[in-house]
Amino acid sequence: MEDNKSENISFEEALRKLEDVVQKLEEGNTPLEDSLKLFQEGIKLSQRCREILAEAEYQVEYLLREEAETTADENKITDGE
Repeated sequence: MEDNKSENISFEEALRKLEDVVQKLEEGNTPLEDSLKLFQEGIKLSQRCREILAEAEYQVEYLLREEAETTADENKITDGE
């Protein structure tokens, strides 16, 4: 799996591929060299999932802060400040 391919896939696709990798590794009948390649692919997919989740978390925190600031501003207006 190339780096640029893993950077362009969705969370759901990365997770599905990661589950496939884990299943193949758990079967235990893959040659060592192939297992190492699968493990490396799994690491890249795991990193992609973490990146996407971190970005989503940042967006949620930003939106919550923005909402809190809007609510605070609205409260100042209604309180007569």
